[in-house]
Amino acid sequence: ASRGAMDIEGFGEQRAQLFTHLDPETGTRLITDVGDIYTIDWGVILGMEGFGEIAVRNLQAAIESSRSRPLANLLVGLNIRHLGGTMAELVAMGMGSLDAIMDASEDDLVALDGVGPIIARSVHEFFQSDANRAVVEKLRAAGLNFDGPERPDVPQTLEGISIVVTGTLDGFTREEIEEAVKSRGGKAPGSVSKKTTAVVLGRDPGQAKATKAEELGIPTIDEAAFRHLLDTGELPG
Repeated sequence: ASRGAMDIEGFGEQRAQLFTHLDPETGTRLITDVGDIYTIDWGVILGMEGFGEIAVRNLQAAIESSRSRPLANLLVGLNIRHLGGTMAELVAMGMGSLDAIMDASEDDLVALDGVGPIIARSVHEFFQSDANRAVVEKLRAAGLNFDGPERPDVPQTLEGISIVVTGTLDGFTREEIEEAVKSRGGKAPGSVSKKTTAVVLGRDPGQAKATKAEELGIPTIDEAAFRHLLDTGELPG
């Protein structure tokens, strides 16, 4: 299925160009920006070549369903330079709402886990534009979802803490380890560095990571201590 304006299925590039084409009779365009998608005059569309009732109904349904999509989809649909789906999810989760993103400084954005300076600058600059903010207000009036995903309802015991796990843990899959750390505000990078707080050694740990931890003087802990760390944010004394 084709996607184009606002990342809406069926609203591909050709259709988007058709809708923005200048009407020689009226001197106006059906839409001037993506914010106008939600106020399209469907009576006019039905009279256009290639737009029968079924095609119009399908497009109307796709547009309607886009109102309640996750904030990350909206960010992608705004076509912010450098911002793809994965990064949009990080920004949406980290900032919590479109209004918070619009008001965020570059420093606020680059402080989000996984968001680099290029994306932070691009997002910040996008929302400094009065034209882009006007589009956002059209989308607000159309009732689109501006709220990000709810933060996990768990104590943020690992804020500022970076945990590397190597080897197998009995009570966690690899995905569950990462989720357990990140949901508590921590970071779970794949490699050991000076910024690492602790290295968890499971069964059959990677020797390179264990050696690097020893060289850098980083504490190594077992699964029981890892569970204690998740609960309290404290390393064993």
